[in-house]
Amino acid sequence: MNSADKTIQIRPCSTGDIAVVAEIYERAVRSGVATFDIAPPDVKAMTKRHAAIEEAGYPYLVATIGGVVAGYAYVNAYRPRPAYAYTVENSVYVAENCQRRGVGLALMHRLIADSAARGYRQMIAVIGDSGNLASKRLHEALGFRIVGIEFSVGWKHGRWLDAVTMQLPIGAGDSVPPIFKP
Repeated sequence: MNSADKTIQIRPCSTGDIAVVAEIYERAVRSGVATFDIAPPDVKAMTKRHAAIEEAGYPYLVATIGGVVAGYAYVNAYRPRPAYAYTVENSVYVAENCQRRGVGLALMHRLIADSAARGYRQMIAVIGDSGNLASKRLHEALGFRIVGIEFSVGWKHGRWLDAVTMQLPIGAGDSVPPIFKP
């Protein structure tokens, strides 16, 4: 593989990417604590999730290395009530063989920029488990700060898991009123 093949490319996720996205997520569900899903959704369910996020106008991205999907990230509504319309919650997953190569960081930089460009003002990360140092460090490197910890709210892999909430102001943050109405 030449050096150009190792370059991380970020682009919108397409339906053709969903099978690989589902594989990445399946591994996270089965062996990790980043998600509190217990059973991995199949490709059909992941296709529906992707479609719903795109139809709502949120960014859904993939990172590729050498043309192969290496990770994905998206934002979705933080909460359904209208007053939360300016806040999004992010999700980012990287294929096991591509971790520690800058994929998550590249995805998040683009996700933050795309979300700010759409007028969102706050980004929330809900990180599965206090011990998930990789995710916490990724978000800290981007300027997120811990705003709360819910202790022992999930049971997975035979143990209790915390949920760590981190927050990042994006775009104009809370410095001026929003430019769009929910």
